[in-house]
Amino acid sequence: MIMKNQTQIIKEHLESGKSLTPLEALKKFGCLRLSARIWDLRDKGLDIITEQFKTPSGKIVAKYSLKK
Repeated sequence: MIMKNQTQIIKEHLESGKSLTPLEALKKFGCLRLSARIWDLRDKGLDIITEQFKTPSGKIVAKYSLKK
């Protein structure tokens, strides 16, 4: 059985057409440093866009997705 690392799992998630926030990455994949994994994927050539949005509590967070 081949274990996938966080970067591979996040890449597959984004390639499936879904977006991802840091909180979602923590809950789904146990990833504490999503921005670092996004940097790794961009370094490998993925065209990932970052959107910022305000949460109901007023915090501004990033949401990542692949450019369509």
